[in-house]
Parts: sequence; structure tokens; C-alpha cells
Amino acid sequence: MKKFVTILLVCLLLATAAIGFASCKKDENVIRLNEVTHSLFYTPQYLAMALGYFEDEGLTVEITNGSGADNVMTALLTDAADIGLMGCEANIYVYLQGKKDYPRVIGQLTKRDGSFLVARNDMPEFDYGGIENTTVLMGRKGGMPAMILQYVLNNKGYTDGKNITMDYSIEFGALGPAFTGGTGDFVPLFEPAASKIVKEGRGYIVSAIGQDSGEIPYTCYSATAEFLEKHPDKAEKFLRAVWKGTEYALTHSPEDIAEKVAPYFEGTDLDLLVAAVKNYQEYDVWMSTPITDKKAFERIQDIMENAGELSERVSYDVIVDNTVANKIK
Repeated sequence: MKKFVTILLVCLLLATAAIGFASCKKDENVIRLNEVTHSLFYTPQYLAMALGYFEDEGLTVEITNGSGADNVMTALLTDAADIGLMGCEANIYVYLQGKKDYPRVIGQLTKRDGSFLVARNDMPEFDYGGIENTTVLMGRKGGMPAMILQYVLNNKGYTDGKNITMDYSIEFGALGPAFTGGTGDFVPLFEPAASKIVKEGRGYIVSAIGQDSGEIPYTCYSATAEFLEKHPDKAEKFLRAVWKGTEYALTHSPEDIAEKVAPYFEGTDLDLLVAAVKNYQEYDVWMSTPITDKKAFERIQDIMENAGELSERVSYDVIVDNTVANKIK
């Protein structure tokens, strides 16, 4: 949560420049989307682009890689983006800081953690048993992947420093190279990084972490109340296009989907894309509706509390606005 404390200060410094930028933006058909990272985990969004669903809605989507939820949130608060794709924990943090026009969750894209637990040795029928005294690479402390993995490990009876080592010293983006370089016994990785390590014979996927933690609003689209008030039609068109992409992702083969999104992942072998999409389909990571469920929202706060990153719980109705999502059928 500490990283988010700086957001309001950054917003003050950027506000003047952002207002000037916004005043120059005339094209009402453009959606400026800031995504937390560029990942195959968000396949439905890229399918919406590849299949022309945004164009069908009369929209041009300009995507920026925010490289972190804190940067996505700053872009929203300074009007450098219209819609942000990130975890809803960012919305909770900013709300608790007292920001009045904090972004609301308007649609949910993924319903569980999209990372897979990769082990250095093959462990058939893995159930988290017998991993005492091993080292698990976690990613940044307070980051959602790390908090979820901690939640799972704690629920399986493991406590950092007692019967297992949870290593928070490596940023999430550097976990793969650290693991292949010999650090740790287990590592959580998104696709296609997980399948790449398996293909290279450097590790084995033993569990889907999102299946172990349960459903949560892992990655959501957010917008400020001001944007929603001024542009409700744009928000609806945007979500409708994404959910056409979701329907495609849920009903077509991994091979077909991989071919469609391959242009957005240059340099990644097609067979890796196919394997990654197959894993995401098999482990049911994408929402079938953009509506955020209250029970799932409460679970993500359980996870944040377990990690010691939540000062107080926040009401579902304060953070989630399903007005637009309810129109997408």
C-alpha cells in the first residue's frame, strides 16, 4: 500500500499538464486505455482489437502499458487515461486515502489469479504437501500476485520464516530469470513465461494459483465518476466490444485464438501462445459477464487483510459500479 501513498502527490504535480492535455483531446471516438501490463492473460481485450470489435462500436482504442497498478491509477486520476485495467486493490487503496473522485470498477475481465506455480522438480498430483523448508519466490511484497500466493500458502499451513521461506526480494517481472538462474524452489509465473520454462525443461507447472485461491476481481476496468458521467456511452461501447472478445475466447480453439492475438505478442512462438491460451481456458480465468460479484470482492479483501496490507475494509457498493456492466448481456 505504501506505493499508493505517493499517488496523490504525483497527481498534484501532473494535474496542470494533464488538464492541458485533456483540453487538446477532441476526438470523442477515442478511448485512452492504460493497462497494468501487456499480458496474454488479457486475451479477450486483444481479440476485441484483432477482430475489429472496437471499430464496430465506432471506437479507436489507444493502449499504454502502465507497468504497474500505481501508474495506471495515476493516469486515471490525472486524466491521462479514460479507462484503466488493473486489480481493484488499487481502487481500495486510493479510496482509503480520501480521494473524492477515486476510480470505480466498471467491469471485470479476469476472475482469478492468472499465474501458475512452477516447481524446479516434477511433482505429480501436487497438493502443497511436503514442501516444508523450501523457498518460494513471491514477487513484490504487497503486490497482488504475492498477496494471493501468501494467502494460499498460509491456508495450506505454511508460515514465512517458520516452515517455509517466502522470498519477496525480487520484482515480479524478474522472477522467471531469477528462477532459471537457480534462485528458489518454486516461482509464480504468468503465461507464456510458465509454458516457456516448461518447454525449455527448466521447470514444471504444478498448480494454477487462481484455482487454489478462489474467484476474485483480479483484473478490472476502472474509470472516474467524472468520466462515467460525461461519457457513459463510450464506457458501454468499450465494455461491449471487450465482452465480444471474451465470448470468442470462451468458445474457440486455442490454436485459432493464438493466431488472432499473435500480432500483439511479436517474438513469442505460436506454439507457446497456443499452450498458454489452452491453460487459461482450462483453468477458467476469464469472466463470462463483466459484472463484479460481491462475494468475490469480499474475498480479495480477505487476501489483503491476510497480507497485512488493508487498514480497513471497504464496502462493495463504494468501489464497484455495475451500471454499465449490467447493460452488457
